[in-house]
Amino acid sequence: MSAQIPISTFKPYRGEKARLARAYDYLILVLALFLFIGSFHLHFALTVGDWDFWVDWKDRQWWPLVTPLIGITFPAAVQAVLWDKFRLPLGATLCVAALLLGTWVTRVFAYHYWNFFPINMVLPATMVPGALVLDTLLMLTNSLTITSIFGGGAFALLFYPTNWPIFGMFHQAVDYHNSQLSVADVFGFQYIRTGMPEYLRIIERGTLRTYGQYATPLSAFCSALLCSLMYPLWWKIGKLFANTSYLKKI
Repeated sequence: MSAQIPISTFKPYRGEKARLARAYDYLILVLALFLFIGSFHLHFALTVGDWDFWVDWKDRQWWPLVTPLIGITFPAAVQAVLWDKFRLPLGATLCVAALLLGTWVTRVFAYHYWNFFPINMVLPATMVPGALVLDTLLMLTNSLTITSIFGGGAFALLFYPTNWPIFGMFHQAVDYHNSQLSVADVFGFQYIRTGMPEYLRIIERGTLRTYGQYATPLSAFCSALLCSLMYPLWWKIGKLFANTSYLKKI
């Protein structure tokens, strides 16, 4: 009769295998995080573009309209995955934090140290308060409809007030060569960006200027309406990419 090998003999092997599997999982998570930061940052840079790059482009009309509308896309998709599969109400906050991390690395090393733009000229906007409200509403209501209407609207409406303490000082009026400009405009004239058509820098040309000082709230409420429609669309896109499919055995 063959001698039986005690089960305790295999315990160190199973423990080593579990540690290797855990280390591999951590490696995959880190690589996935970097991939996600890069993809969201690339998406944001190609769509929002100059309205987030330069302080003199952060105007009353297009900046509070375009930035939340594009910024809610990835948070909605990731919320669909984390909430539907894992019941984790942190998809929007995780997305915005990842975007800020990638944006700050780019602005400091590529814009400031490499191209010598002042860091005050290339400060990124923040969407963290809107993302926190979006996650909180989803957690409390567990409703896509309520989160789309109220969370999407809050995501857009909170954008301008939360960024005003950061960028309000650049709206200070100054006398520059007998012309009244803002501090942000002086930045734009002192640091010329040759790859950008100059007529595009004059960004407050539009019909909303007819309303004078009401351009900002009109843009914010328009963005709130569009974010409420954009949120469920990207929620469905997130669920589509998170579906698990199996091949039939032949």
